[in-house]
Amino acid sequence: MSEAKNADAKRDYRRYILRKILYIAVLALAVFVSAGVSITLGARDIHFFDVYRILFEHISGVSYETGSPAWWDDYIVWDIRLPRVMVAVVAGIALSVCGTVIQSMVKNPLADPYTTGISSGAVFGVAIAMVLGLTASPSGSGAGVLLNAFIFGMIPAGVIILLSRGKSMSPATIILCGIAMSYLFSAMSTLLMIVSDAETIANIYKWQIGSLEGVTWDTFPLMAAVTAAGTAASLVLASKLNILATGDNNAKSLGLNVDGIRTICLVVISLVTASVTCYIGIISFLGLVAPNLTRLVIGSDNKYLVPASMLAGAAILLLADTASRLISTVNVPVGVVMSFVGGPVFLLLIIINKKEVWRRTIRRINRRIAATPGRRFCSA
Repeated sequence: MSEAKNADAKRDYRRYILRKILYIAVLALAVFVSAGVSITLGARDIHFFDVYRILFEHISGVSYETGSPAWWDDYIVWDIRLPRVMVAVVAGIALSVCGTVIQSMVKNPLADPYTTGISSGAVFGVAIAMVLGLTASPSGSGAGVLLNAFIFGMIPAGVIILLSRGKSMSPATIILCGIAMSYLFSAMSTLLMIVSDAETIANIYKWQIGSLEGVTWDTFPLMAAVTAAGTAASLVLASKLNILATGDNNAKSLGLNVDGIRTICLVVISLVTASVTCYIGIISFLGLVAPNLTRLVIGSDNKYLVPASMLAGAAILLLADTASRLISTVNVPVGVVMSFVGGPVFLLLIIINKKEVWRRTIRRINRRIAATPGRRFCSA
């Protein structure tokens, strides 16, 4: 009898793992298809299957006569359209991984780089570099702007970590503090815009709303390198994040250095968010939507949640960018589209959270009156 139960348990476990792997495979296919569809959009008509044929031939070293139709197709796909798609994929991976890590770290499904103020802090660092010319690097290069974004992104991240340690701080209160810091940094960025010239104002505005317009291959390497390092670190820390999500006391009893893990996660989140924000600005709610939708399907095990969320984030941002170019003759910034998607999802998550709090309150009331004869119980 016990052997039959063990066999059933093993079979159920294999199905459980298979469902997660299948979901990740479906997301990878969604990224592949979404990328191809995105590359087809533009003034020159290039079909979906031709896109991947052109990319394969380019990688294989096939050359064309300069000025021929095949040469123009290769130039448009590889040098104009592909950089935008690759930056969207990297940004989607980066923000989704950051959202997954910070949600596990503070045990709050409403946390992400946007709602915690990290993105706004990073934009303020970029604004200081652009308006005042003050960077943490004396060279004033792109690395200096990235370092500025990282330093100022660390400020709200550090505040969130400190607040999450307080026993009396509810998840909703922590998020409200993050939103307050977001408004504060946005106000300071706007103040810098007032004393700027028109071109600088336009550039800072682009960062505040988030846009993939004008990205080139030069945008890609640093963002991709930082995102790859941050994603690798998150995958290594996945099992520790699972332990951390059970509560500080449980984690410490299992020998986990809670403060050290939080500090490492803080640095990873701030640096990865800064690497995205300093190039394409604030993409709001992506780090909130992708992990929560993924968690509904495969659960909260970070060993699977991190890779699944990164693929979900890449697919969502690609679809949002495609929608931004299809809904109007004038390209709508992708950050605006993500706000339209993320706002209702954020509201829904708050309502679900409130309902869960209400159910817990009802259960506590029921326990208190259970011993009293003749009393009617509340229903959750």
